[in-house]
Amino acid sequence: MLFARCSPVLAVVSALLLLGSAGCAEAEVRAAPVSEAGLAITTVTVKPSGGKPRRYRVEIAATPAQQAKGMMFRTVMPRDTGMIFPMNPPRFASFWMENTLLPLDIIFIAADGKVLNIARGEPKSRAQLYSSGPAAAVLELNAGESARIGLEPGDIVEGGF
Repeated sequence: MLFARCSPVLAVVSALLLLGSAGCAEAEVRAAPVSEAGLAITTVTVKPSGGKPRRYRVEIAATPAQQAKGMMFRTVMPRDTGMIFPMNPPRFASFWMENTLLPLDIIFIAADGKVLNIARGEPKSRAQLYSSGPAAAVLELNAGESARIGLEPGDIVEGGF
């Protein structure tokens, strides 16, 4: 495949651009939304059992390099935004915050979309934060957001992974 070495987002955009340049006037070329950091953006819906569903616009840290960098060195994360780290195949995960300047809620999510556990990431900390089981994704939101909306282990997260 021509785009086998590209990221999935780059492959789709490149294929669409190639299609558009091949003379298909009726084909509308739309790139996936991309953040200032160059990451694709998607929407996840968090469904706390005791509250109303909440939607978050999240950046997708899809590649190993993107996942290694995560939210490092950022000083602001607007409300109702975050970052998701898809993990395929699901696995036990650990995060640390050594070069992360913002406090974060680290939400570990199972393959069925259920929240495994929620950890509080403190800025510049080297403490390891672990999933309580195999995680299919990890969602980072502003610190305190989970408590604010009533999110607990067993609640559901949909989309983005």
